[in-house]
Amino acid sequence: MVLKQYYLGCLAHASYLIADERSRVAAVVDPQRDIEQYLADARAGGYSIDYVFLTHFHADFLAGHIELRDRVGARICLGRRAEPEFDARRLGDGERIEFGDVRLEILETPGHTPEGISILVYDLAARPDAPYAVLTGDTLFIGDVGRPDLMASVGVTAEELADMLYDSLTTKLARLPDDTLVYPAHGAGSMCGKHLSTETVSTIGEQKRFNYALQPMDRETFARLVTAEQPEAPGYFSVDAMLNRQERPSLYRSLTGALRALPLDEVLRLQAEGAQVLDVRAGIDFEAAHLAGAVHVGLQGPYATWCGTVLDHDRPIVLIADAGAHEEAVVRLGRIGFDRVAGYLQDGMDALAARPDLVARIERMTAVALSEQLARPGAPLVLDVRTEKEWQDRHIPGSVNVPLNRLRDRVGDLPADRPLVVHCEAGYRSATAASLLAQLRPGPLYDLVGGCSAWEASRLPLEASPPT
Repeated sequence: MVLKQYYLGCLAHASYLIADERSRVAAVVDPQRDIEQYLADARAGGYSIDYVFLTHFHADFLAGHIELRDRVGARICLGRRAEPEFDARRLGDGERIEFGDVRLEILETPGHTPEGISILVYDLAARPDAPYAVLTGDTLFIGDVGRPDLMASVGVTAEELADMLYDSLTTKLARLPDDTLVYPAHGAGSMCGKHLSTETVSTIGEQKRFNYALQPMDRETFARLVTAEQPEAPGYFSVDAMLNRQERPSLYRSLTGALRALPLDEVLRLQAEGAQVLDVRAGIDFEAAHLAGAVHVGLQGPYATWCGTVLDHDRPIVLIADAGAHEEAVVRLGRIGFDRVAGYLQDGMDALAARPDLVARIERMTAVALSEQLARPGAPLVLDVRTEKEWQDRHIPGSVNVPLNRLRDRVGDLPADRPLVVHCEAGYRSATAASLLAQLRPGPLYDLVGGCSAWEASRLPLEASPPT
């Protein structure tokens, strides 16, 4: 048996290929939408990918089950309670799929979602009576469990899901042999939980010892713990959860129209008609010069998550990127279901060389310069766009906290008569925030170079504000 984990850092997402050396049959579990790596490994091993499993309808990314079905004819397999629009085999507790020396057995483990399953993986040649591993999807993570509140808006309450999750953990997963390997669908950085480990594999025994959610407790205590202090989910989560259950075009069809070079006049026309211009270059390059009205999200960072937060899923997107970066930018948008990419600006920023009237800039300010400004009359307002918890832990005295994901809704609360200096922890989020503020608010605007980290490194004062 071969069990290979694929880890996509930008989405903190793990997927799996399980193959049998004797029958040369394979299954893929929770695939990302760009499936070439699975196909390449299957070709190299001489495997036929006959099955593709979704442990549940993921909210944080668009899965690649449609792509594997269309490319290699893989049979889509889901939990018994799933209600997809496409043809799929739905499996309940104890049902099995076997190929060669591999057995995949279903455990229904609702809680993160109603249809959630875990998959017991048996190597029949080595140990037929006990599972080698369990693929837990978003039910059990390393150090955490799947949050039960994401589905509350579609007819199932967080309380009902927390109750299901308690049973899934205590009556099923915790009763597996302690040496069973645990392979989840996400790691640290995912918004599907709050305390996920940077480790990507563990054992049932280790999780029973160290995972807070697997310690002995009653249902009420468990429900309070797993619903408290969860990060706010981006708006695109509900879109992706729905798309994952629908019949839809594959990523490869979407890419066909997205990788078109558009002349400047065409980009301006699309922008005037409501298209979003997305500049994915480094923040320092964007702030030095960009097409007026563009939104910035840096490609070298948690790009997809922030695109899904600050962009409108239903409006066309035009890209501005460094040479050679267009396909990566489009694929990473496609991973979260943002397929309405109309193309990219031909020649990038060079296309604006003869049109200085279209170029905008955002000034940058160092921590020392900001400190001096704050000591003078008419000091700027310091806007911290980190999360509320980050701000409470430590912040620049006198700063105002509006998290980036709330900025559009709350920009009207900011005074219009003061210069604004925006910052985050190190500069990634603040460049995005500055691009939004340049559109939404008149007046002087600066981005603090290096953010709160640079302020701290300059030995300037910070304060904390414990939650009330």
